[in-house]
Amino acid sequence: MFDIGIPELIVIALAVAVLFFGSTKILDFSRSLGKISGEFKKGKAEVESELRASEAQTISKKKDA
Repeated sequence: MFDIGIPELIVIALAVAVLFFGSTKILDFSRSLGKISGEFKKGKAEVESELRASEAQTISKKKDA
């Protein structure tokens, strides 16, 4: 019927958000999302490194036994 894709919907949603909240609130929200994303990536990297270290430790114990 309208043949609107995902990119068009995102642009429309951003335009409506700017109208409702104003550009400064949108920028603050974007910064917050960026910080959250960075913290999530950092936490994910920490968990992965701990798992690798634990796995390496387990493997070395099995070789010693």
